[in-house]
Amino acid sequence: MYACNDDKREEKMAAIIYQKNKKSGIIYVYESVSHWDKEKKQSRAKRKCIGKLDPNTKELIQTEKRKVKNKKVPFSKRFFHGATFLFDQIGAQLGLTDDLKKCFPDTYKQILSIVYYLILEDKNSLSRFNKWASLHTHPFGDSLASQRISELFSSIKEGQKEKFFKLQGKRRENEEYWAYDITSISSYSQALKQVKYGKNKENDKLPQINLALIFGEKSMLPFYYRKLAGNISDVKTVKKLIQDINYLKQKKTKLVMDRGFYSAENVNNLYKNHIKFLIGTKLSLTYVKTELNKIREEIKSWNNFSEKFGVYAKTTAISWNYKQSRPYKGDFLEEKRRMYLHFYHSIERASEEEKSHNKLLLKLQNEIKSGNLNPKNEVLYKKYFNISSTPVKGIKITAKEEAIREARKNYGYFALISNEIKDPLKALEIYRNKDVVEKAFENLKDRLSFRRARVSSEQSLGGKIFVEFIALIYLSHIKKVMIENKLNNKHTTQTFLDEFDIIECYQRNNKKTKWGEITKKQMGLFKIMGIDESSLQ
Repeated sequence: MYACNDDKREEKMAAIIYQKNKKSGIIYVYESVSHWDKEKKQSRAKRKCIGKLDPNTKELIQTEKRKVKNKKVPFSKRFFHGATFLFDQIGAQLGLTDDLKKCFPDTYKQILSIVYYLILEDKNSLSRFNKWASLHTHPFGDSLASQRISELFSSIKEGQKEKFFKLQGKRRENEEYWAYDITSISSYSQALKQVKYGKNKENDKLPQINLALIFGEKSMLPFYYRKLAGNISDVKTVKKLIQDINYLKQKKTKLVMDRGFYSAENVNNLYKNHIKFLIGTKLSLTYVKTELNKIREEIKSWNNFSEKFGVYAKTTAISWNYKQSRPYKGDFLEEKRRMYLHFYHSIERASEEEKSHNKLLLKLQNEIKSGNLNPKNEVLYKKYFNISSTPVKGIKITAKEEAIREARKNYGYFALISNEIKDPLKALEIYRNKDVVEKAFENLKDRLSFRRARVSSEQSLGGKIFVEFIALIYLSHIKKVMIENKLNNKHTTQTFLDEFDIIECYQRNNKKTKWGEITKKQMGLFKIMGIDESSLQ
């Protein structure tokens, strides 16, 4: 640092200070004005940067502020505003913004901005957030570097998430069935404890975590999720699910699940906790097989045919053998509970199952002939074929016709059980509506780019799943409105959101944001989404 004095004027002295920045190598020039403080009887100085030295000519390059001193430059900028404004309104309608603010008072705006980005930027990574943020209005209103986003994910705590679930639960319908299902999310990370090899429904060969999700059958909105180790089977998760429901203090709980969650223990636990249920069940179970044989021909009468669903349907009222261990009494309770066993037969399903089974038999037969046996199919070889061999004729394969006929008996049949629903067609409608959770998994993996868990720590993973879950609520609501208004026949989710995303706003000198042009079509879409026209002025 160097200093030189120019001149002296009574009690003031001006000096030029040269200071080199060690990192950049730039030499900055400061004007230092000294004066005598009469009260404190000591010299004082005030510095002001006036520019920097040109590295070649060593001449002073004045700062822009010095060149245009006191000149105000008008501020004006345009942003894309339509889609993010739509999300603001949805957040208010569903109580999402209020609930997030209560649970995350310091970071809810950052969470919402990332949610908006995930929905609008189809399949783009979070590393591109800053570019998007510079072009759009959004709750946080500023950029977020990748490191800051990771820190945000890590800051989201379990207690905050549970509080959010409780708050949202109070806003949901009490009379609807909740569809429960599990999907797998693959990961390359070796550091995540719950990443394990397990049954992957998409045949992905990577290790995985499992994600359990509850979805409203009427509201078509996700309510709750839970992260699981990748090697946990579906059937083992129901007991913990019931505990979570009780903890969240949800009343009049009703669950709909596919047959992968069926077990006698799970059914007993559902009865024990007074939870209404509708579950797919296997035809191979003794009590199901017995009841099906009683009505196998009767079910195919014309009076049992449903044009709406294209199936024959019939219900049998049965008694469930309820069992409960009571450690506090030191005994074992056994009693009968009411249950409805719904049977269905579909001609189309029967045809498809016959084709599929024939392909399986041909595959098994060819494996035996070629000697290229698959250890996983060992039971099936013995079930459907007699296999012998001689030195002269080689391998001889004879089909077990009785076993094949037994399998054919059940082509096209399927069954559901419920402790509440008496009508087989109502049960089937609710069961089929559970595909909302399957579609939610598709949205989560494809639309929201969560087919891979691209995080390196447990804390970041937990936070990222929560943010993805919030995005799924917004996306599910949009899809519900589209379906109710038959817009899904005209638009994909992407083209629907594009109609809003191209609408601009502009800001001038920090005054109120003004809307750009909105077409009649766009105004109509806002109205369908429940947004009043007066808010678009």
